Amino acid sequence: MPDGPLLLPARLCLLAWDPAPPAGTGTAHLSGPVRAGALVELARHGLLVDEDGIATPADLDSGTGDAVLDGLLELVRESCPHPWRTWVTLYSRVTADAVREQLVTEGFLRAEKKRVLGVFPSVEYALDRTAAVEALREETRQVLRGPRPVAQISEREAAVATLAAAAELLPEEDVGAHVQRVRELEERAVASVPGLGEIVREIGTALATATATAPP
Repeated sequence: MPDGPLLLPARLCLLAWDPAPPAGTGTAHLSGPVRAGALVELARHGLLVDEDGIATPADLDSGTGDAVLDGLLELVRESCPHPWRTWVTLYSRVTADAVREQLVTEGFLRAEKKRVLGVFPSVEYALDRTAAVEALREETRQVLRGPRPVAQISEREAAVATLAAAAELLPEEDVGAHVQRVRELEERAVASVPGLGEIVREIGTALATATATAPP
């Protein structure tokens, strides 16, 4: 799915998904990457703009038609103003939970009802389209490694690879060996949206910090 229908938050959720048991029982490891992807998508759509470092809704009447993105946009509209880096983690589980449910509907995840201690109802989630997710992972690796020229990579693919590198979602890759490539991908990710570059850099820095300080 090099540039298929899945938006950034869904792609990053799948890249962050741990297929080993107990897969997806929580959202802590998903929240930062998923929220970062949603912020970038809203900025790409021109619905969140930068005002002196503050993530600011551009139009009270506009939306994307995507429940996850519009839910985050509404949250930003109803909240006190915050910098981009704050929104990477603030209430981020709300966005991660919404994306997870969206991926169940799309058939990428499977929801399994359980009972904790045989009494308390619970839901566990598991990958249901493992081949598609592995294909996404491999495509992202190839974008990060090359040799395909950056100019031939879609802006969304470039954004996925840039944020995946910041969140260390490809642990088998030495991101430090691809620093120049990541910089070029970051530039490609924002090519058609004036002013988006600084936003993506701010979000990427906040995501990397959140990843580095997250509990194992």
